[in-house]
This record gives sequence, C-alpha cells and structure tokens, in this order.
Amino acid sequence: MNHIDKIIEQISPSWAASRLKSRLELRAYEAAKPSRLHQRQTDRGSGDASVAKAGEQLRIQARHLDENHDLARGVLNVLVNNIVGTGIRIEALAKDKKGESLTAFNNKLHQLFEDWMLKPEVTWEQHWNQLQRLAARSWLRDGEVLAQLLEGTNSTLDHGSRIPFSIELIECDLLPIDMSDEKKGVIQGVQKNQWGRPTGYYLYKQHPGDPNAPLTTSQDTKFVAADNILHLKLTDRIRQTRGVSIFASVLTRMDDIKGYEESERIAARVAASMCAFIRKSPDGPVTSAKFDSAGNRLMRMQPGAIFDNLLPGEDIDMIESNRPNTMLEQFRNSQLRAVAAGTSTSFSSIAKDYNGTYSAQRQELVEQSVHYSVLREHFVERFVRPIWQRFIRASLLTDLIEIPNNLDPHTLLDADFRGPTMPWIDPLKEIHAEEKAVQAGFKSRSQVIRERGNNPATVNEQIKRERAEEESAELVFTTNVGAMHSMKEQQEQLENE
Repeated sequence: MNHIDKIIEQISPSWAASRLKSRLELRAYEAAKPSRLHQRQTDRGSGDASVAKAGEQLRIQARHLDENHDLARGVLNVLVNNIVGTGIRIEALAKDKKGESLTAFNNKLHQLFEDWMLKPEVTWEQHWNQLQRLAARSWLRDGEVLAQLLEGTNSTLDHGSRIPFSIELIECDLLPIDMSDEKKGVIQGVQKNQWGRPTGYYLYKQHPGDPNAPLTTSQDTKFVAADNILHLKLTDRIRQTRGVSIFASVLTRMDDIKGYEESERIAARVAASMCAFIRKSPDGPVTSAKFDSAGNRLMRMQPGAIFDNLLPGEDIDMIESNRPNTMLEQFRNSQLRAVAAGTSTSFSSIAKDYNGTYSAQRQELVEQSVHYSVLREHFVERFVRPIWQRFIRASLLTDLIEIPNNLDPHTLLDADFRGPTMPWIDPLKEIHAEEKAVQAGFKSRSQVIRERGNNPATVNEQIKRERAEEESAELVFTTNVGAMHSMKEQQEQLENE
C-alpha cells in the first residue's frame, strides 16, 4: 500500500480496498485472462466427471485407430515391445535367516512357474508372455484392463497346470461406466469405502458389445471382491476411478495425419493419371477428328508419342504435377514428433527414421528409456507382481513344494522383475563400459547380467558347465587363453611384489 492509498484509507476504507483489489488483478497471470485472441478453456469437473463425459468415446476412437491406422498400431507396438517385450522375466529371491539365497527353493519355484506359464489363463489360448502383451496393449489403448484371479479347485474350471491358479482377462467394457450408487459407494461400476479404496467391482455377465448380447442393465452384473480383481489403469487425476487411453491427447492430431496422408495419396494418383489436354480455338474446324461411339475424342497415347494429328486451331499442353508434395515428409515428421511426445514414445521408433550420429541416437535412447521404465514399473507393480504373489500362495497350498525350515518369511515373495533391456547402439563400446564398471567396483556381474535380462544363477551355472565340458574335451579357445595369460601375469606380479 503506497502513501496515496494510506491517505484514501483514512477517508474511505472501502475505496482503498477497491484500489488494492484492482491492482492485484492487474498483476495476475496473463494466461488466466480471456481475450479475443486467447479463448480460455477450463474444466472444473473432477477426474471421474471428465471420464464419465469422454472416457467411452476416447476408448472406441482409440480402438478404431488401432484397427485402421498404421501409425496408431505402430505406436502401440513400440510401447508394448519396450514395456513388456517378450515378457517380464521373474527371478525368485527367497533367502534364509542369514540372508543367503535359497538356491534350491528358488529353482523349484521357477520350475513350477515355467509349467504354469503354458496355460496361465482360463481359455488356455495365451502363453504367459502373450498374456502380458495383450494386457499391456489393452491397458494402453483402452486406458484400463481388468483381470480376475481364480484360486483353488472348481468343478467348472480346469486350471491346466499342477498349480490351482488361473487368470481371466476382462475388457473394461464389462465394467459399466454409467453405474453409480451413492448409497452403496459405487462409482462407475467400482464400489469404494469411505477412504476411496476399491472393495469390489460390478461386472457385466456378458460383453455388451457381443452380437447376440441382450440389452444390459444393472441386473445383469455380478459382484467380485476387490481382492480377486486387478485393475490396471492410466490415470492423471487424484482418486480417478477409471482409466483413459494413452491416445487421449493426440487423437485429433492422428486423425488429421491420417486424413492428410489420404488426401495426398489421392492427389498423387490423380496427378499420375493426367498427362495432357488439347486447347482448341473457338473458330477451329473439328470435323475430321475421330470419335468413338460414346462421342469421346480418340487419340493414341503411348511412350514417346508424337501428336501429329492435331486439327487446325488446336494445340496440346502438358499438365504439370506438383505431386508428391516435397514438403510432405517434413510436415509429417513434425506431426509425428508431437505424437511421440504425447504417447511417451520416441520419434525415430514410430517414424522408422534412424538417421543421426551415434551421440544423437544414444541421447534419444537414454532419454526415452526413462519413459518406458516408468510405464514398465507401473505394469509390474499393478499386474505382474500381484500375480506372482498369488502364484506363490497357490503353490504353497499344494504338496509340490516344501518350505525350508531356515526360510526368512519376509523374503518368501521377494523377486526381481526384468523387462526389455536398453539395446546396444555400439556393442563394442557398451561391453567395454560394462567391463570397466565391474572392474572398478561400480557394478557387480550379477547386476550387469540382470540388466541384460538374464538370471545370474542360470548364467553362472551355464559358464561352469561349459568350462567343465571344455576341459574334459581338451578344447582351448582364445578367451580361455587370454584369461590364462591374465591370471599368469597377475600371479607373477604378486610374486615380484
């Protein structure tokens, strides 16, 4: 408050307050002020209110693009390949009370899990790795996917493995978005407690989009407790009940790209079909021209043709084609960069444009790997890890595995989950860097092996077995000779010291 405001305050406090309020409004953010050139767009609704208005439309548009647009399909393929790849690898890490790894127990868990991986879901149509890819694709495209966990014996269900545990993948269409009941705490098909934690899900008994499906109502739903449901979803708002497609912010742009490319293709085809036209003088005779039965002018067109049958008053002019558009690639690439930014993918991957130096490619790969890691961690923690934990619990109910007496119970469910590794751009440089990191003690061999997507115990066992076979067969390789020389030099150095 300046001196003038203080004087006015003595005369009229309300006037002084009005001056101060006006001054504060003038200092507000310019972006919050509507103008002729800046039309302010606002949304005061909650996350659930926004999804209720647009969630279903976003989902069906994203599915349409996945089915009909090569770019959208490519974006999903890139995401699934980098998040899941050929499947999330699981390494059991149960330990004894001294902190030592229980190798035999962990190996038994791996054997049972590999047997269960062949038929992990109720239809027996998906391998475990295929199931992960399908779940991830549905999660990213539709914004959410559900899975029901089925344990124990059931007269109507054959689990297909020695472990009585199966998964039922459920599309989000079976979770009614328009089903809400304030008294029961049901919001968009999900029942929650007073803290907002899901306690159950109301699911349609039949997919509402099936050709022979009757008109579905709330009476056609079944209630499933939240303990038996995995709800994997993409959310941007706090306490948002339902997920939104990863294409939500780029749907319009992708539609525009599709329409623009189609227009350019049509224009190029039209331009390729047209080559010349005859310009006629209004007074020129045309009586000797040849016509077909439909009245069309007949002229022979062939490569290298010479037009020597033009009539007096006629001349021929060539149509200049400006297709294909020379700016098409540059414009399309700029749009693809925006799509990549909105879908957490890399431009070079979705555009299949790998031009650039080693440093540029490496920088893009390093920066993009963070985005994939974030999505992969969410997928692991909300889908893969709970399934692994329920598998362990189901395994312990059988007589196929025995818990060691010295097992630390707090480590029973521990495991390491590894997805696709960041690929090498220059293998020679990468392997030298890893080798130096291990030698300097910045990394362990186990860490390097895990980062490359392998199990250290399996790799060590394979190396041990190969070394024994090489010695018994008296085979000597260059790597063995180099290792022997290195050991000999180290031994001589120690003796000299």
